[in-house]
Amino acid sequence: MIALAELRDYAFLMRLHRPIGIWLLMWPMLWALWLAAGGLPDLRVLVVMLAGTVLMRSAGCIINDFADRDFDPHVRRTRDRPLAARRIAPQSALLLFAALIAGSFLLVLQLDRYTILLSFVGAGLAITYPFFKRFFPAPQFYLGVAFGWAVPMAFAAQTGSIPRLGWLLLLIAILWAAIYDTLYAMVDRDDDVALGLKSTALLFGDMDRVIIGAMQGLMLFGLVLVGRTAQLGSAYWLSLIGVVALFAYQQWLAKDRDRDRCFRAFLNNHYVGMLIFVGIAVDLWPR
Repeated sequence: MIALAELRDYAFLMRLHRPIGIWLLMWPMLWALWLAAGGLPDLRVLVVMLAGTVLMRSAGCIINDFADRDFDPHVRRTRDRPLAARRIAPQSALLLFAALIAGSFLLVLQLDRYTILLSFVGAGLAITYPFFKRFFPAPQFYLGVAFGWAVPMAFAAQTGSIPRLGWLLLLIAILWAAIYDTLYAMVDRDDDVALGLKSTALLFGDMDRVIIGAMQGLMLFGLVLVGRTAQLGSAYWLSLIGVVALFAYQQWLAKDRDRDRCFRAFLNNHYVGMLIFVGIAVDLWPR
């Protein structure tokens, strides 16, 4: 029988105690679903996509920790993770990963063939991302593709096709992930240098905040294009004003590159995603 402490370690392995990753993966998917439906999406599609988000984020955390199990013990923020601390065997972690992937696949089988095909790309992105930081100098952009892939899947599941608006939203999701994950990487900059890992925080160097600001501006420009393309109204435009304020707040938090403040700036992106969704959902409610 599995002990309570062991169950807790498996929950920690899936990062269920830190749902920020679920939210950051979920918000672009919800933007896409509401825009694809022009309002409330099909309930079956919504339930499948929400459940799939939780399962795939949990699976992604496991494969990430499996790939980093020999690096994480040397990083202050990650040394107590179950695989790094050797409280869970790598084989057990892989079994749980396989079970979560299988569960996600059973969910996506409830959708159309096009979405099922897209899900194989999403699974490939999730599995390969943890290894990109070994050699790719900007893995945050690859993470953006992995996290943002729920956008074309949402359009395909709801409408059976992916319009230009869907691909625009994917680009926005990639930019957004690069923004928040660069802030996240700024927390581990010294450890990544020592371990020889790659990140945009290292690539951008002392231009990190300037480049983050440029990406924030590009993301806002993309969101303006979304509003014009989808003919959204005042609620959406008000939400973008709020996003501008949140981005300015993140810049202020990260101004001294303090670890804790950079982490708070990363977490603040949850409210960015939520505000955009509220603007879209409120604006489309009467339609």
